[in-house]
Amino acid sequence: MVMDNDQISSAQPITPAQLAQTEQFRTNPNDRPMIQQVQAPVEKKKDVAGLIKTIVIIFVSLIAVTFIGLFIWMSVQYNELGKDIQGQIDDAVSAAEVEVKDRMEIEFLEREKEPYKPFVGPADYGQLSFEYPRTWSVYIAQAATSGGDFSAYFNPNQVEEIGKNTVNALRVLIQNKSFEDVTAEYQRYLDQKESNLTMETITFNGITGNKYTGKIPGTELNGFIVIFKIRDKTVIMQTDSVLFENDFNNVLGTVTFNA
Repeated sequence: MVMDNDQISSAQPITPAQLAQTEQFRTNPNDRPMIQQVQAPVEKKKDVAGLIKTIVIIFVSLIAVTFIGLFIWMSVQYNELGKDIQGQIDDAVSAAEVEVKDRMEIEFLEREKEPYKPFVGPADYGQLSFEYPRTWSVYIAQAATSGGDFSAYFNPNQVEEIGKNTVNALRVLIQNKSFEDVTAEYQRYLDQKESNLTMETITFNGITGNKYTGKIPGTELNGFIVIFKIRDKTVIMQTDSVLFENDFNNVLGTVTFNA
Protein backbone atom coordinates (compact mmCIF):
# COMPACT_ATOMS: atom_id res chain seq x y z
CA MET A 1 0.00 0.00 0.00
CA VAL A 2 1.24 3.34 -1.05
CA MET A 3 0.80 6.25 1.45
CA ASP A 4 0.37 9.71 0.23
CA ASN A 5 2.14 12.71 1.60
CA ASP A 6 -0.58 13.46 4.15
CA GLN A 7 -0.36 9.95 5.53
CA ILE A 8 3.43 10.13 5.73
CA SER A 9 3.38 13.42 7.58
CA SER A 10 0.77 12.17 10.06
CA ALA A 11 2.69 8.97 10.94
CA GLN A 12 4.04 8.61 14.50
CA PRO A 13 7.80 9.07 14.89
CA ILE A 14 9.86 5.92 15.51
CA THR A 15 11.60 5.82 18.90
CA PRO A 16 15.25 4.73 19.32
CA ALA A 17 14.15 1.57 21.11
CA GLN A 18 11.79 0.65 18.22
CA LEU A 19 14.57 1.42 15.78
CA ALA A 20 16.97 -0.81 17.70
CA GLN A 21 14.39 -3.60 17.76
CA THR A 22 13.83 -3.20 14.05
CA GLU A 23 17.58 -3.27 13.43
CA GLN A 24 17.91 -6.34 15.61
CA PHE A 25 15.51 -8.34 13.48
CA ARG A 26 16.49 -6.96 10.08
CA THR A 27 16.25 -9.64 7.38
CA ASN A 28 19.10 -10.77 5.28
CA PRO A 29 18.92 -11.07 1.47
CA ASN A 30 17.25 -14.48 1.88
CA ASP A 31 14.40 -12.85 3.77
CA ARG A 32 15.49 -14.57 6.98
CA PRO A 33 15.69 -12.57 10.16
CA MET A 34 19.24 -11.50 10.99
CA ILE A 35 20.06 -10.92 14.68
CA GLN A 36 22.47 -8.06 15.12
CA GLN A 37 25.23 -8.38 17.77
CA VAL A 38 24.41 -6.30 20.88
CA GLN A 39 27.38 -4.59 22.65
CA ALA A 40 28.17 -5.96 26.15
CA PRO A 41 27.17 -3.70 29.05
CA VAL A 42 29.97 -1.63 30.73
CA GLU A 43 28.52 -1.83 34.27
CA LYS A 44 31.01 -4.53 35.36
CA LYS A 45 34.01 -2.41 34.31
CA LYS A 46 32.59 0.50 36.27
CA ASP A 47 32.25 -1.69 39.39
CA VAL A 48 35.92 -2.83 39.17
CA ALA A 49 37.12 0.76 38.76
CA GLY A 50 35.04 1.85 41.73
CA LEU A 51 36.46 -0.97 43.89
CA ILE A 52 40.02 -0.02 42.97
CA LYS A 53 39.26 3.60 43.77
CA THR A 54 37.81 2.60 47.13
CA ILE A 55 40.89 0.48 47.97
CA VAL A 56 43.20 3.37 47.07
CA ILE A 57 41.20 5.76 49.26
CA ILE A 58 41.32 3.32 52.19
CA PHE A 59 45.08 2.79 51.73
CA VAL A 60 45.75 6.54 51.56
CA SER A 61 43.55 7.05 54.62
CA LEU A 62 45.49 4.41 56.57
CA ILE A 63 48.78 6.07 55.62
CA ALA A 64 47.39 9.45 56.67
CA VAL A 65 46.18 8.06 60.02
CA THR A 66 49.56 6.39 60.56
CA PHE A 67 51.45 9.63 59.89
CA ILE A 68 49.08 11.59 62.14
CA GLY A 69 49.58 9.05 64.93
CA LEU A 70 53.34 9.11 64.41
CA PHE A 71 53.32 12.92 64.50
CA ILE A 72 51.33 12.94 67.74
CA TRP A 73 53.66 10.33 69.31
CA MET A 74 56.75 12.28 68.25
CA SER A 75 55.23 15.48 69.62
CA VAL A 76 54.57 13.81 72.97
CA GLN A 77 58.07 12.34 73.05
CA TYR A 78 59.57 15.72 72.16
CA ASN A 79 57.62 17.42 74.94
CA GLU A 80 58.66 14.73 77.45
CA LEU A 81 62.27 14.99 76.30
CA GLY A 82 62.08 18.76 76.64
CA LYS A 83 60.74 18.42 80.19
CA ASP A 84 63.44 15.88 81.03
CA ILE A 85 66.20 18.09 79.63
CA GLN A 86 64.81 21.10 81.48
CA GLY A 87 64.69 19.04 84.65
CA GLN A 88 68.31 18.00 84.19
CA ILE A 89 69.26 21.63 83.57
CA ASP A 90 67.42 22.72 86.72
CA ASP A 91 69.13 19.98 88.76
CA ALA A 92 72.54 20.95 87.37
CA VAL A 93 71.92 24.62 88.14
CA SER A 94 70.80 23.77 91.68
CA ALA A 95 73.84 21.54 92.23
CA ALA A 96 76.14 24.26 90.87
CA GLU A 97 74.53 26.84 93.16
CA VAL A 98 75.00 24.56 96.17
CA GLU A 99 78.62 23.90 95.16
CA VAL A 100 79.32 27.62 94.77
CA LYS A 101 77.65 28.35 98.10
CA ASP A 102 79.65 25.64 99.86
CA ARG A 103 82.89 26.85 98.27
CA MET A 104 82.15 30.42 99.29
CA GLU A 105 81.43 29.31 102.85
CA ILE A 106 84.69 27.35 102.95
CA GLU A 107 86.60 30.31 101.54
CA PHE A 108 84.95 32.59 104.10
CA LEU A 109 85.88 30.26 106.95
CA GLU A 110 89.44 30.07 105.67
CA ARG A 111 89.67 33.85 105.48
CA GLU A 112 88.29 34.09 109.01
CA LYS A 113 91.24 32.05 110.27
CA GLU A 114 93.64 34.79 109.22
CA PRO A 115 95.74 36.35 110.48
CA TYR A 116 97.08 33.39 112.43
CA LYS A 117 97.84 33.88 116.12
CA PRO A 118 101.23 33.03 117.64
CA PHE A 119 101.69 30.43 120.35
CA VAL A 120 104.83 30.29 122.51
CA GLY A 121 105.60 27.42 124.89
CA PRO A 122 107.77 27.39 128.04
CA ALA A 123 111.20 28.93 127.56
CA ASP A 124 112.95 26.21 129.56
CA TYR A 125 111.31 23.57 127.29
CA GLY A 126 112.91 24.96 124.16
CA GLN A 127 110.29 27.73 123.67
CA LEU A 128 108.23 25.80 121.12
CA SER A 129 106.44 28.30 118.87
CA PHE A 130 103.95 28.08 116.03
CA GLU A 131 100.95 29.90 114.55
CA TYR A 132 97.34 28.70 114.68
CA PRO A 133 94.03 30.04 113.27
CA ARG A 134 92.67 33.02 115.15
CA THR A 135 89.22 31.37 115.22
CA TRP A 136 90.62 28.63 117.47
CA SER A 137 90.57 28.68 121.24
CA VAL A 138 93.45 27.38 123.37
CA TYR A 139 93.44 25.67 126.73
CA ILE A 140 96.69 25.00 128.61
CA ALA A 141 96.09 21.97 130.78
CA GLN A 142 99.66 21.62 132.13
CA ALA A 143 101.99 24.61 132.21
CA ALA A 144 105.05 22.67 133.40
CA THR A 145 105.97 25.50 135.74
CA SER A 146 107.49 23.05 138.18
CA GLY A 147 108.72 20.43 135.77
CA GLY A 148 106.77 17.49 134.38
CA ASP A 149 104.94 17.55 131.05
CA PHE A 150 103.42 20.48 129.17
CA SER A 151 100.07 20.08 127.38
CA ALA A 152 97.82 22.44 125.45
CA TYR A 153 94.62 21.91 123.42
CA PHE A 154 93.30 23.91 120.46
CA ASN A 155 89.91 23.79 118.75
CA PRO A 156 87.63 26.06 116.67
CA ASN A 157 85.42 28.26 118.87
CA GLN A 158 85.98 26.35 122.10
CA VAL A 159 88.09 23.46 123.32
CA GLU A 160 86.22 20.19 123.79
CA GLU A 161 86.29 18.34 127.09
CA ILE A 162 89.64 16.67 127.46
CA GLY A 163 89.36 12.92 126.96
CA LYS A 164 90.65 10.06 124.86
CA ASN A 165 87.70 10.10 122.49
CA THR A 166 86.85 13.80 122.38
CA VAL A 167 87.88 15.54 119.17
CA ASN A 168 90.13 18.59 119.22
CA ALA A 169 91.81 20.14 116.22
CA LEU A 170 95.24 20.15 117.86
CA ARG A 171 96.89 18.64 120.91
CA VAL A 172 100.41 19.68 121.89
CA LEU A 173 102.34 17.67 124.45
CA ILE A 174 105.94 18.22 125.48
CA GLN A 175 107.02 15.13 127.36
CA ASN A 176 109.95 15.05 129.71
CA LYS A 177 111.13 11.89 127.93
CA SER A 178 113.72 11.12 125.31
CA PHE A 179 112.75 10.86 121.67
CA GLU A 180 113.90 7.23 121.60
CA ASP A 181 111.68 6.25 124.54
CA VAL A 182 108.57 7.89 123.04
CA THR A 183 109.07 6.40 119.58
CA ALA A 184 109.59 2.97 121.16
CA GLU A 185 106.12 3.27 122.74
CA TYR A 186 104.55 4.04 119.35
CA GLN A 187 106.50 1.19 117.78
CA ARG A 188 104.67 -1.21 120.08
CA TYR A 189 101.37 0.07 118.68
CA LEU A 190 102.68 -0.37 115.14
CA ASP A 191 103.60 -3.99 115.89
CA GLN A 192 100.10 -4.94 117.06
CA LYS A 193 98.18 -7.09 114.58
CA GLU A 194 94.94 -5.10 114.84
CA SER A 195 96.70 -1.76 114.41
CA ASN A 196 96.19 0.23 111.20
CA LEU A 197 98.72 2.85 112.26
CA THR A 198 101.46 3.71 109.75
CA MET A 199 104.67 5.71 110.18
CA GLU A 200 106.88 7.79 107.89
CA THR A 201 109.79 10.14 108.44
CA ILE A 202 109.02 13.73 107.40
CA THR A 203 110.77 17.09 107.34
CA PHE A 204 108.82 20.30 107.93
CA ASN A 205 110.22 23.81 108.31
CA GLY A 206 113.68 22.30 108.62
CA ILE A 207 112.62 19.89 111.40
CA THR A 208 112.79 16.10 111.06
CA GLY A 209 110.31 13.89 112.85
CA ASN A 210 108.05 10.84 112.66
CA LYS A 211 104.52 11.11 111.30
CA TYR A 212 101.92 8.51 112.34
CA THR A 213 98.68 8.15 110.38
CA GLY A 214 95.63 6.08 111.32
CA LYS A 215 93.87 5.07 114.50
CA ILE A 216 95.31 7.04 117.40
CA PRO A 217 96.63 4.65 120.08
CA GLY A 218 94.25 4.15 123.00
CA THR A 219 91.30 5.83 121.22
CA GLU A 220 88.70 5.26 118.52
CA LEU A 221 89.83 8.37 116.67
CA ASN A 222 91.55 8.53 113.28
CA GLY A 223 94.02 11.35 112.78
CA PHE A 224 97.66 12.34 112.52
CA ILE A 225 100.52 12.49 115.03
CA VAL A 226 103.93 14.11 114.55
CA ILE A 227 106.78 13.50 117.01
CA PHE A 228 110.08 15.36 117.08
CA LYS A 229 112.88 16.12 119.51
CA ILE A 230 113.62 19.30 121.47
CA ARG A 231 116.81 19.04 123.52
CA ASP A 232 116.26 16.15 125.96
CA LYS A 233 112.48 16.26 125.57
CA THR A 234 109.95 15.09 122.96
CA VAL A 235 107.15 17.08 121.32
CA ILE A 236 103.95 15.30 120.28
CA MET A 237 101.60 17.28 118.05
CA GLN A 238 98.33 15.56 117.19
CA THR A 239 95.04 16.23 115.42
CA ASP A 240 92.11 14.03 116.39
CA SER A 241 90.38 14.03 113.00
CA VAL A 242 91.36 13.85 109.35
CA LEU A 243 89.04 16.84 108.81
CA PHE A 244 91.75 19.06 110.30
CA GLU A 245 94.56 17.72 108.10
CA ASN A 246 95.08 20.97 106.15
CA ASP A 247 95.07 23.07 109.33
CA PHE A 248 97.45 20.62 110.97
CA ASN A 249 99.89 20.83 108.06
CA ASN A 250 99.66 24.64 108.07
CA VAL A 251 100.51 24.72 111.78
CA LEU A 252 103.45 22.36 111.26
CA GLY A 253 104.81 24.68 108.60
CA THR A 254 105.21 27.46 111.19
CA VAL A 255 106.87 25.42 114.00
CA THR A 256 110.11 26.75 115.46
CA PHE A 257 112.00 26.19 118.73
CA ASN A 258 115.28 26.94 120.45
CA ALA A 259 117.67 24.04 120.14
